Amino acid sequence: MPTIRTPDGVELFYRDWGQGPQVVVFLASWSLSSESWAYQMLPMAEAGCRCIAYDRRGHGRSDDPGRGYDYDTLADDLACLMERLDLKEVTLVGYSMGPGEIVRYLTRHGSARVAQIAMLGTVTPMLAQAEDNPAGIPEEVFEQVRREQLMRDFPQWIEDNIRPFVTPETSAGMIDWIRSICRQTSLQAIVQCNRVITAADFRAELRRIELPVLLLHGEADLSAPIALTAEPSLALLPNAELVRYRGAPHGIFLTHAEQVTADLLRYIQPG
Repeated sequence: MPTIRTPDGVELFYRDWGQGPQVVVFLASWSLSSESWAYQMLPMAEAGCRCIAYDRRGHGRSDDPGRGYDYDTLADDLACLMERLDLKEVTLVGYSMGPGEIVRYLTRHGSARVAQIAMLGTVTPMLAQAEDNPAGIPEEVFEQVRREQLMRDFPQWIEDNIRPFVTPETSAGMIDWIRSICRQTSLQAIVQCNRVITAADFRAELRRIELPVLLLHGEADLSAPIALTAEPSLALLPNAELVRYRGAPHGIFLTHAEQVTADLLRYIQPG
């Protein structure tokens, strides 16, 4: 089983598909693993890309160390992968929580190994309500969800939220598949990562990202409403493009898999 070992002793599982000159590293959402990228990685590998995805600590086949779920440590885990595999001219693709890890990686470790980035269903720049972010969601709302739902009955939370995550056309089999991935995640990782996501403020860091950025976002995303996430992220990023998916929910990597793959390939292999 291919793994890398982080400086604090955590084994992280990764998948490495394809041998093309373009290197793409995928970062999954909170509660999901590298397996969730299958419907982008396979066609992109066949199109000539080397596609790498890894399981965040506490997720999938990686270790469950009981620590390190802050953005700094998670960004350092990405840096470890990049260095151990000696990856260069990389396109970093993050979904939901993943873009925050990418931004923190760039501001902590620099962009020497990175050519460009893509952010799908991003939760940047800031979800929580504050005096200078009045459109955000009060932190007590997030904590109530954690205490009364995630920490009491995470499987039921999945059931209650899976339908808005996809579309009416999404098959029962696909829903069962994504549900099974979520259930593999450590409950501690679920709760701690959720706290990190809802407390994060990436506004200053986004202004420092000079690399090209592609934002892909569903206009009907209830988990990360576009007006709170992708649109303000676009306004802060110096060199970004936003592609809006009309009527699409948060789970665009599943519901609009072919379109996501085509947009990523267009971005990575222009012309």
